[in-house]
Amino acid sequence: MKKKIALLGSTGSIGSQTLQVIDELKDYFQIKILSGHKNSELLLTQALKYNPEFIILTQKESYNKVKNILTDSSIKILFGIEGIIQALTECEIDLVVTAVSGAIGIKPTLKALELGIDVALANKETIVAAGNLVQQVQAKTGAKIIPVDSEHSAIFQCLEPDKQALDKIILTASGGPFRNYTREKLLEVTPEKALKHPNWNMGKKITIDSATLMNKGLEVIEAHWLFNVSYDNIEVVIHPQSIVHSMVQYIDGSILAHLGLPDMKVPIQYALTYPNRRGNTFPKLDLTNIGSLEFFSPDFNSFPCLKLAYQVGRTGNTMPTVLNAANEVAVELFLQNKISFVEIPLLIEWVLEKHLPVKNYSFEELMEIDMWARTISREYLTLR
Repeated sequence: MKKKIALLGSTGSIGSQTLQVIDELKDYFQIKILSGHKNSELLLTQALKYNPEFIILTQKESYNKVKNILTDSSIKILFGIEGIIQALTECEIDLVVTAVSGAIGIKPTLKALELGIDVALANKETIVAAGNLVQQVQAKTGAKIIPVDSEHSAIFQCLEPDKQALDKIILTASGGPFRNYTREKLLEVTPEKALKHPNWNMGKKITIDSATLMNKGLEVIEAHWLFNVSYDNIEVVIHPQSIVHSMVQYIDGSILAHLGLPDMKVPIQYALTYPNRRGNTFPKLDLTNIGSLEFFSPDFNSFPCLKLAYQVGRTGNTMPTVLNAANEVAVELFLQNKISFVEIPLLIEWVLEKHLPVKNYSFEELMEIDMWARTISREYLTLR
């Protein structure tokens, strides 16, 4: 029997690569739900190819366009996050792939877990901003999260069932395109330069996060929640080759490492087929062609976003929510040339200093804090 898939964010980078994996293993999967934001042409092409039960768009203009084109289709066309929630509720699903970018992914991910549906999670913002809520829901329903991020997928595969022997998690980071830049040289960074990642092909937001090392900071917080590991036992190392995707060190000194080409289709496939593995025709790693593997300590002074993430993670409560929201706005403003590259951490820290952490909160209250942080973040422009 084919595994029934809901793919949220099917028109983005991870979503498109997920469909490539499904094409590779089409005998094992059936697409039941597809969702996108505003790329109506691509979503329409996907809908006609995979014939899902539901498609959802979260931009009104694109929704209206697709709805008019598919007037006589059997595919149900819904609008917005509430449309995604409705589809998840009404459709029989075995696995939800959350490939949308940003905090918009929190509500549908929580809903899937509430319904007892396992989630293949590529949306790290869900765990960063709402890790406590996610754990509460999982405790009630038993639904699993299978990480799609290459680093967390690597840890997931290297962890032994008995975590008592775990010493620390070692997250690897490529260091982005500016890993050797001085702070002075970082002043010259433009959006065009920052979008040229040396190893990975990703969406704009995650590419900028990789350049600031905020992506790794978010992954530190994500690892804390996913694997119940103290921040003192999560280490980040710069690994420019992006061959070792992450490592797990045990108390006897053994280190288990996950190696592979920098290809997101491999961790995506593992999340889709878990707990099984399937063959594929994707390029494979040839160890004889690697050359050298290098590892360095991160420069917290030149890339303060990573340091901020550790501080925020340790503080906990609603601080990670504010960090995530402020970062999303900062990246957006940088891409619009409204702030410089080095101002991204300055904006984030400025917003964090204005927030008093809240210990107990509902989803609705968390979203209010998220919105507050976004509003305050834009006020940073008035200081310049």
